[in-house]
Amino acid sequence: MKVVISLGDGALLRRGEPLDAAVQRGNAARAAAIVAKIAAKHNVIVTHGNTPQVGLLTQQAEALAQIRPYPLDVLDAEAEGMIGYLIEQELKSLLPKRQVVTVLTQIEVSDKDAAFNKPSVPVGASYESNQAQRLTRERGWVMEPDGTRWRRVVPGPQPLHILELPAIRLLLQSGALVICAGGGGIPVTVTPTGQVRGVEAVIDKDLAAALLAHQVGADALLLLTDVDAAYLNWGGEHPWAIHETMPEELRKHAFSEPMKPKVEAACRFVEGGGNLAGIGLLEDAAAILEGICGTVVRPTGVSLDFFPQRRPAAGPPPPPAPRAETAPPPRPAAPAAPSPQPAPKAAPPSGPVPSPQAPPPKAAPAPAPRPSPSPPPKAAPAPAPRPSKAAPQTGPRPAPPPPPPAASLPAPKAAPKPEEKAWVPFDLPPSGPDAAPRPGQKPPVKPRPGTK
Repeated sequence: MKVVISLGDGALLRRGEPLDAAVQRGNAARAAAIVAKIAAKHNVIVTHGNTPQVGLLTQQAEALAQIRPYPLDVLDAEAEGMIGYLIEQELKSLLPKRQVVTVLTQIEVSDKDAAFNKPSVPVGASYESNQAQRLTRERGWVMEPDGTRWRRVVPGPQPLHILELPAIRLLLQSGALVICAGGGGIPVTVTPTGQVRGVEAVIDKDLAAALLAHQVGADALLLLTDVDAAYLNWGGEHPWAIHETMPEELRKHAFSEPMKPKVEAACRFVEGGGNLAGIGLLEDAAAILEGICGTVVRPTGVSLDFFPQRRPAAGPPPPPAPRAETAPPPRPAAPAAPSPQPAPKAAPPSGPVPSPQAPPPKAAPAPAPRPSPSPPPKAAPAPAPRPSKAAPQTGPRPAPPPPPPAASLPAPKAAPKPEEKAWVPFDLPPSGPDAAPRPGQKPPVKPRPGTK
């Protein structure tokens, strides 16, 4: 099976860790050990994030005031080569008989993409207001507020085509483990004459991974990060971890910004012909591929399934649950029907609800409570219709035409049950030779005169 593994920023650099070389090498070794286990059974392509590394290179470039900073596409290439080198070296140590190759990957974008008119992806360091104004004048950077400071934002265009795709396919056919499209690849434009030029933009790494998986014909796409699954109501009081779903169901829900591109990438890959897209922890990579852990997106199957062990007891149930809650209420009202004889005594057994306790003193005079069958159905639909059935059964009150039609219809439905059980013992014929025969029964044989 051909598997594309995308190592997110959280998988390569844990929260709060410094960006020094030793830490990054240790994280690369940890990720390579997990990838190597999957590569032992499947044909693997690795891609990765590089947001923290690009930020580091940006700040280092700013330290040299006498040199104008390098363009963002060049910094993307530097970060892709740096991380690819670390991962490649660790994988080569774990898989000595396997060829491991890092490919510097350029991904084509359209210069007419709407993202170029509205930059929104923050990059680099944050600046004071006066610094931000100076950089806007001198370099033409677009700045946006970042708390009390300002930060540069760049376009985030959609990835269209991988320029090194033929070379990547040849490497895969030869059995090599390929590392490519790191950090979303290097964004470039291609002119009608074939000229390739880099642009200062950032391609989302998850969307680039989905494009890579689709164009190499992968069977599965794993989007690995530092969160165990995609959650509904993330950040709320009761988040729900999604276990298995389909793209059309997943698109109905909103996700927070770090998870949003991963969900979109998973949907795009599966909608484009992929068999499985998984989102989850780096440590759960093999289990996600087997459909045991993480959020698994398939073309068909379960519409929306949650992890049972992660459902909070006090949390709101999924949409199907409230339907089960509406079924039981009509059941307790049934025992109130077989007590039509005394009105004041029938009210207490109808249930422990506080509302039936008020009617008994009003129902003490027999004729008074009977002419009011209309208020009970308005107050409570379940218990109210039961006493109204008892009222039409009394002789004087069924005469008025308005109330009886509504109450008389259910009355015959409730009557058969008590008649079958309550009246059978009293329907036996009187005993003795002079008793009249029952319908369908032979008449008794009278003794002849002179016989005992």
